[in-house]
Amino acid sequence: MSIVDTISCSHCGAPISFNPGEIIATCRYCGYTVVIQTGKAFTFEHSMLLNEYDQRQIEEVIRNWMRSGFLKPSDLARKSKLTEKTLVYVPFWVVTAKVETAYKGVFERITPPVVKEGRIAKEYDWLVLARKATEFPTREYDVPLEGKIPYDFRRIEGFAKTLNSEIDKDEAVERAKQEIEEHHRHLASQDVDKVIEIKNEINVSQTVYLHAPIWFIKYDYEGKTYQLYVDGATGAVIKGDIPPAKFGIL
Repeated sequence: MSIVDTISCSHCGAPISFNPGEIIATCRYCGYTVVIQTGKAFTFEHSMLLNEYDQRQIEEVIRNWMRSGFLKPSDLARKSKLTEKTLVYVPFWVVTAKVETAYKGVFERITPPVVKEGRIAKEYDWLVLARKATEFPTREYDVPLEGKIPYDFRRIEGFAKTLNSEIDKDEAVERAKQEIEEHHRHLASQDVDKVIEIKNEINVSQTVYLHAPIWFIKYDYEGKTYQLYVDGATGAVIKGDIPPAKFGIL
């Protein structure tokens, strides 16, 4: 069981709770965001996405998802029991970057093999989960950044949970660069069979700290438990476990 510690908010004086490993925390009473180790104000942009669903509405979203698609059991919506509906404001770093990659590789699908060169130019709002242990399908989350607003603690529902960041801006940028490089190597490998040389130029223009409303859902179906991640801003199912369909059974 983790030990929760507190510091006093230098803006309103209220206690700010945080868990071991968290390095950025936000006061739930006034919205002041602070760097825990130094006690100094957080100076980067802190934004949020608004949740558009209450617990009744999100259940209807889930039931509609269960009813759609050909690979789900036909009785999934009717026989499933929702056992957990938890709204969590999950922290992310959004790293905006322009990336240019030059690569050289061997194309082996013809005889004789040939050496091929190519370039990749992309722009990203690259999402980095600001937690080290939380399981979340970050790469499958199409974050609706057009809906972000400045962080406003008054817009957080009383029943919701808000997580603090466990990584700082510099670590987030470094993670983003590493993940982008891996992604571009993957893109290059789709064009050539063997990458022999690759060079990336990554220019970061902005880094935003963002809290996004995510519904963590668990449901039981025929004795087994399954999990869903639902975007509270759009109602889209980010990722969902699906029981095997019962083909041929009415």
